[in-house]
Amino acid sequence: MRALLVLSSLLLSLWLSSAQAADKIAVVTSFSILADMTREVGGEHVRISNLVGADEDAHTYEPTPDDAKALLGARLIIKNGLGFEPWLDRLVASTATPATVITASRGVIPRSLEEDGEKIPDPHAWHNLANSELYVNNITKALIAADPAHRSDYERNSQDYLKRIYRLLAEAKAKLGALPAGNRKIVTSHDAFGYLGQAYGIEFLAPQGLSTEREPSAAEVAALITQIRKAKVKAVFMENIKDARLLKQIAEESGAHIGGVLYSDALSASGPASTFTGLFEYNLNTLYDALSRP
Repeated sequence: MRALLVLSSLLLSLWLSSAQAADKIAVVTSFSILADMTREVGGEHVRISNLVGADEDAHTYEPTPDDAKALLGARLIIKNGLGFEPWLDRLVASTATPATVITASRGVIPRSLEEDGEKIPDPHAWHNLANSELYVNNITKALIAADPAHRSDYERNSQDYLKRIYRLLAEAKAKLGALPAGNRKIVTSHDAFGYLGQAYGIEFLAPQGLSTEREPSAAEVAALITQIRKAKVKAVFMENIKDARLLKQIAEESGAHIGGVLYSDALSASGPASTFTGLFEYNLNTLYDALSRP
Protein backbone atom coordinates (compact mmCIF):
# COMPACT_ATOMS: atom_id res chain seq x y z
CA MET A 1 0.00 0.00 0.00
CA ARG A 2 2.84 2.36 0.96
CA ALA A 3 4.65 1.63 -2.33
CA LEU A 4 1.43 2.42 -4.21
CA LEU A 5 1.12 5.77 -2.41
CA VAL A 6 4.74 6.63 -3.22
CA LEU A 7 4.18 5.70 -6.88
CA SER A 8 0.97 7.77 -7.02
CA SER A 9 2.75 10.75 -5.47
CA LEU A 10 5.61 10.43 -7.97
CA LEU A 11 3.22 10.23 -10.93
CA LEU A 12 1.28 13.27 -9.67
CA SER A 13 4.52 15.22 -9.31
CA LEU A 14 5.59 14.32 -12.86
CA TRP A 15 2.16 15.27 -14.21
CA LEU A 16 2.23 18.65 -12.44
CA SER A 17 5.76 19.28 -13.70
CA SER A 18 4.71 18.46 -17.29
CA ALA A 19 1.60 20.64 -16.99
CA GLN A 20 3.64 23.58 -15.70
CA ALA A 21 6.17 23.17 -18.55
CA ALA A 22 3.33 23.09 -21.09
CA ASP A 23 1.91 26.34 -19.66
CA LYS A 24 5.18 28.23 -20.18
CA ILE A 25 5.66 30.43 -23.23
CA ALA A 26 8.25 29.02 -25.64
CA VAL A 27 10.60 31.92 -26.41
CA VAL A 28 13.65 31.89 -28.70
CA THR A 29 16.30 34.57 -28.10
CA SER A 30 19.06 35.30 -30.58
CA PHE A 31 21.98 35.64 -28.12
CA SER A 32 22.88 35.31 -24.44
CA ILE A 33 22.30 38.93 -23.36
CA LEU A 34 18.72 38.89 -24.66
CA ALA A 35 18.18 35.48 -23.05
CA ASP A 36 19.13 36.89 -19.65
CA MET A 37 16.95 39.98 -20.03
CA THR A 38 13.99 37.82 -21.08
CA ARG A 39 14.55 35.46 -18.16
CA GLU A 40 14.54 38.40 -15.73
CA VAL A 41 11.21 39.68 -17.05
CA GLY A 42 9.55 36.36 -17.86
CA GLY A 43 10.55 34.51 -14.71
CA GLU A 44 8.73 31.23 -14.19
CA HIS A 45 6.35 31.80 -17.10
CA VAL A 46 8.87 31.41 -19.96
CA ARG A 47 10.84 28.55 -21.43
CA ILE A 48 13.82 30.03 -23.28
CA SER A 49 15.77 28.49 -26.13
CA ASN A 50 18.81 30.66 -26.80
CA LEU A 51 20.77 30.44 -30.05
CA VAL A 52 24.19 32.11 -29.61
CA GLY A 53 25.47 31.07 -26.22
CA ALA A 54 27.84 32.47 -23.60
CA ASP A 55 31.31 33.45 -24.88
CA GLU A 56 30.13 32.88 -28.49
CA ASP A 57 30.28 35.36 -31.35
CA ALA A 58 26.95 36.31 -32.98
CA HIS A 59 28.74 38.00 -35.89
CA THR A 60 30.14 34.68 -37.14
CA TYR A 61 27.37 32.34 -35.93
CA GLU A 62 26.02 29.65 -38.24
CA PRO A 63 22.53 28.29 -37.39
CA THR A 64 21.96 24.57 -36.85
CA PRO A 65 18.99 22.25 -37.61
CA ASP A 66 18.15 22.39 -33.87
CA ASP A 67 17.82 26.17 -34.17
CA ALA A 68 15.27 25.73 -36.95
CA LYS A 69 13.31 23.31 -34.74
CA ALA A 70 13.37 25.81 -31.88
CA LEU A 71 11.94 28.53 -34.13
CA LEU A 72 9.15 26.24 -35.33
CA GLY A 73 8.16 25.45 -31.73
CA ALA A 74 8.32 29.04 -30.48
CA ARG A 75 5.50 31.44 -29.73
CA LEU A 76 7.86 34.41 -29.54
CA ILE A 77 11.26 35.16 -31.13
CA ILE A 78 13.30 38.03 -29.68
CA LYS A 79 16.14 39.48 -31.73
CA ASN A 80 18.40 42.47 -31.27
CA GLY A 81 17.90 43.99 -34.72
CA LEU A 82 19.99 46.83 -36.20
CA GLY A 83 21.60 44.28 -38.52
CA PHE A 84 23.16 42.28 -35.66
CA GLU A 85 21.85 38.84 -36.66
CA PRO A 86 21.04 38.69 -40.43
CA TRP A 87 21.38 34.90 -40.23
CA LEU A 88 18.30 34.85 -37.95
CA ASP A 89 16.19 36.80 -40.44
CA ARG A 90 17.11 34.24 -43.10
CA LEU A 91 16.29 31.36 -40.74
CA VAL A 92 12.89 32.84 -39.84
CA ALA A 93 12.07 33.20 -43.55
CA SER A 94 13.22 29.68 -44.46
CA THR A 95 11.31 27.97 -41.63
CA ALA A 96 8.14 30.06 -42.11
CA THR A 97 7.69 29.87 -38.33
CA PRO A 98 4.30 31.14 -37.05
CA ALA A 99 6.03 32.75 -34.05
CA THR A 100 5.84 36.50 -33.45
CA VAL A 101 9.23 38.18 -34.03
CA ILE A 102 10.03 41.27 -31.98
CA THR A 103 13.04 43.59 -32.13
CA ALA A 104 14.39 44.35 -28.65
CA SER A 105 16.24 47.48 -29.84
CA ARG A 106 13.09 49.15 -31.20
CA GLY A 107 13.15 52.85 -30.35
CA VAL A 108 16.95 53.10 -30.12
CA ILE A 109 18.51 56.04 -31.98
CA PRO A 110 21.34 54.15 -33.71
CA ARG A 111 24.90 55.34 -34.06
CA SER A 112 25.98 55.40 -37.68
CA LEU A 113 29.30 53.83 -38.65
CA GLU A 114 31.24 53.50 -41.85
CA GLU A 115 32.24 49.95 -42.76
CA ASP A 116 33.98 49.28 -46.07
CA GLY A 117 32.68 52.55 -47.52
CA GLU A 118 29.07 52.04 -46.39
CA LYS A 119 27.09 53.77 -43.66
CA ILE A 120 25.55 51.15 -41.37
CA PRO A 121 23.88 51.20 -37.93
CA ASP A 122 25.87 50.08 -34.91
CA PRO A 123 23.88 47.18 -33.40
CA HIS A 124 25.59 47.09 -29.95
CA ALA A 125 23.03 49.42 -28.36
CA TRP A 126 22.76 47.50 -25.05
CA HIS A 127 26.08 48.96 -23.85
CA ASN A 128 24.29 52.23 -23.09
CA LEU A 129 22.03 51.46 -20.13
CA ALA A 130 19.56 54.11 -21.28
CA ASN A 131 19.03 51.90 -24.34
CA SER A 132 18.79 48.75 -22.24
CA GLU A 133 15.70 50.27 -20.62
CA LEU A 134 14.11 50.26 -24.08
CA TYR A 135 15.12 46.61 -24.50
CA VAL A 136 13.46 45.64 -21.21
CA ASN A 137 10.28 47.57 -22.03
CA ASN A 138 10.03 46.00 -25.49
CA ILE A 139 10.51 42.50 -24.07
CA THR A 140 7.91 43.18 -21.36
CA LYS A 141 5.31 44.38 -23.88
CA ALA A 142 5.94 41.32 -26.09
CA LEU A 143 5.49 38.89 -23.20
CA ILE A 144 2.29 40.61 -22.08
CA ALA A 145 0.90 40.47 -25.63
CA ALA A 146 1.73 36.76 -25.86
CA ASP A 147 0.51 35.91 -22.35
CA PRO A 148 -1.86 38.59 -20.94
CA ALA A 149 -2.92 36.32 -18.06
CA HIS A 150 0.44 36.95 -16.34
CA ARG A 151 0.65 40.66 -17.10
CA SER A 152 1.07 41.68 -13.45
CA ASP A 153 4.00 39.29 -12.97
CA TYR A 154 5.78 40.58 -16.07
CA GLU A 155 5.25 44.20 -15.04
CA ARG A 156 6.49 43.56 -11.50
CA ASN A 157 9.57 41.66 -12.70
CA SER A 158 10.29 44.39 -15.22
CA GLN A 159 10.12 47.17 -12.64
CA ASP A 160 12.35 45.26 -10.21
CA TYR A 161 14.88 44.67 -12.99
CA LEU A 162 14.84 48.30 -14.11
CA LYS A 163 15.54 49.46 -10.54
CA ARG A 164 18.80 47.48 -10.65
CA ILE A 165 19.62 48.96 -14.07
CA TYR A 166 18.97 52.51 -12.77
CA ARG A 167 21.36 51.92 -9.85
CA LEU A 168 24.04 50.79 -12.31
CA LEU A 169 23.35 53.81 -14.51
CA ALA A 170 23.99 56.13 -11.56
CA GLU A 171 27.21 54.27 -10.72
CA ALA A 172 28.42 54.52 -14.33
CA LYS A 173 27.77 58.28 -14.42
CA ALA A 174 29.70 58.76 -11.18
CA LYS A 175 32.72 56.66 -12.17
CA LEU A 176 33.14 57.23 -15.90
CA GLY A 177 32.09 60.87 -15.64
CA ALA A 178 34.98 61.48 -13.23
CA LEU A 179 37.75 60.13 -15.49
CA PRO A 180 40.57 62.58 -16.33
CA ALA A 181 40.27 64.15 -19.79
CA GLY A 182 43.53 62.57 -20.95
CA ASN A 183 42.42 59.06 -19.99
CA ARG A 184 39.49 58.69 -22.37
CA LYS A 185 40.98 56.76 -25.30
CA ILE A 186 41.25 52.98 -25.28
CA VAL A 187 41.54 50.09 -27.76
CA THR A 188 39.30 47.01 -28.06
CA SER A 189 39.20 44.20 -30.64
CA HIS A 190 36.09 45.33 -32.54
CA ASP A 191 33.88 48.40 -32.40
CA ALA A 192 31.35 47.11 -29.85
CA PHE A 193 31.45 49.83 -27.20
CA GLY A 194 30.56 52.93 -29.19
CA TYR A 195 27.27 53.52 -27.35
CA LEU A 196 29.09 53.36 -24.01
CA GLY A 197 31.73 55.76 -25.32
CA GLN A 198 29.06 58.10 -26.68
CA ALA A 199 27.33 58.22 -23.29
CA TYR A 200 30.46 59.02 -21.26
CA GLY A 201 32.85 60.74 -23.66
CA ILE A 202 35.23 57.80 -24.11
CA GLU A 203 36.79 57.07 -27.51
CA PHE A 204 37.08 53.37 -28.36
CA LEU A 205 39.53 52.50 -31.15
CA ALA A 206 39.07 49.10 -32.81
CA PRO A 207 41.33 47.42 -35.41
CA GLN A 208 38.53 45.18 -36.69
CA GLY A 209 35.81 47.79 -37.09
CA LEU A 210 32.19 46.88 -36.44
CA SER A 211 32.24 43.14 -37.23
CA THR A 212 34.53 40.47 -35.83
CA GLU A 213 34.51 38.82 -39.26
CA ARG A 214 36.71 41.52 -40.73
CA GLU A 215 40.48 41.08 -40.50
CA PRO A 216 42.47 44.35 -40.41
CA SER A 217 45.31 44.82 -42.89
CA ALA A 218 48.93 45.22 -41.80
CA ALA A 219 48.75 48.89 -42.83
CA GLU A 220 45.66 49.45 -40.65
CA VAL A 221 47.34 47.81 -37.65
CA ALA A 222 50.47 49.93 -38.16
CA ALA A 223 48.35 53.10 -38.41
CA LEU A 224 46.53 52.19 -35.19
CA ILE A 225 49.82 51.62 -33.34
CA THR A 226 51.02 55.05 -34.50
CA GLN A 227 47.73 56.58 -33.36
CA ILE A 228 48.01 54.93 -29.93
CA ARG A 229 51.51 56.33 -29.45
CA LYS A 230 50.56 59.86 -30.57
CA ALA A 231 47.36 59.99 -28.51
CA LYS A 232 49.03 58.33 -25.51
CA VAL A 233 46.20 55.78 -25.25
CA LYS A 234 46.05 54.43 -21.70
CA ALA A 235 44.94 50.84 -22.20
CA VAL A 236 44.21 47.98 -24.59
CA PHE A 237 41.37 45.61 -23.64
CA MET A 238 40.79 42.03 -24.76
CA GLU A 239 37.27 40.67 -25.44
CA ASN A 240 35.75 37.41 -24.29
CA ILE A 241 34.60 36.51 -27.83
CA LYS A 242 37.92 37.19 -29.59
CA ASP A 243 41.39 35.71 -29.93
CA ALA A 244 43.65 38.08 -27.96
CA ARG A 245 46.84 37.64 -30.01
CA LEU A 246 46.39 40.70 -32.25
CA LEU A 247 45.67 43.04 -29.34
CA LYS A 248 48.63 41.68 -27.40
CA GLN A 249 50.84 42.48 -30.39
CA ILE A 250 49.38 45.98 -30.61
CA ALA A 251 49.91 46.56 -26.87
CA GLU A 252 53.52 45.37 -27.06
CA GLU A 253 54.40 47.52 -30.08
CA SER A 254 52.58 50.64 -28.90
CA GLY A 255 53.55 50.49 -25.23
CA ALA A 256 49.91 50.66 -24.07
CA HIS A 257 48.89 48.92 -20.86
CA ILE A 258 46.71 45.77 -21.13
CA GLY A 259 43.67 46.74 -19.08
CA GLY A 260 42.01 43.32 -18.88
CA VAL A 261 39.07 41.57 -20.53
CA LEU A 262 35.81 43.27 -21.52
CA TYR A 263 32.57 41.43 -22.28
CA SER A 264 31.09 42.76 -25.50
CA ASP A 265 28.59 40.61 -27.45
CA ALA A 266 28.11 37.70 -25.05
CA LEU A 267 27.82 36.84 -21.38
CA SER A 268 30.43 34.64 -19.73
CA ALA A 269 29.59 31.01 -19.06
CA SER A 270 30.16 31.61 -15.34
CA GLY A 271 31.48 34.28 -13.02
CA PRO A 272 30.57 37.95 -12.58
CA ALA A 273 29.64 38.54 -16.26
CA SER A 274 27.16 35.66 -16.49
CA THR A 275 24.19 38.08 -16.33
CA PHE A 276 23.65 41.34 -18.22
CA THR A 277 23.82 43.54 -15.12
CA GLY A 278 26.88 41.57 -13.98
CA LEU A 279 28.48 42.09 -17.41
CA PHE A 280 27.90 45.84 -17.33
CA GLU A 281 29.17 46.21 -13.76
CA TYR A 282 32.26 44.11 -14.53
CA ASN A 283 33.05 46.18 -17.66
CA LEU A 284 32.45 49.41 -15.75
CA ASN A 285 34.84 48.48 -12.93
CA THR A 286 37.46 47.11 -15.35
CA LEU A 287 37.42 50.32 -17.40
CA TYR A 288 37.45 52.55 -14.33
CA ASP A 289 40.36 50.69 -12.68
CA ALA A 290 42.47 50.97 -15.85
CA LEU A 291 41.58 54.54 -16.84
CA SER A 292 41.62 56.19 -13.41
CA ARG A 293 45.34 55.50 -13.04
CA PRO A 294 47.49 58.65 -13.11
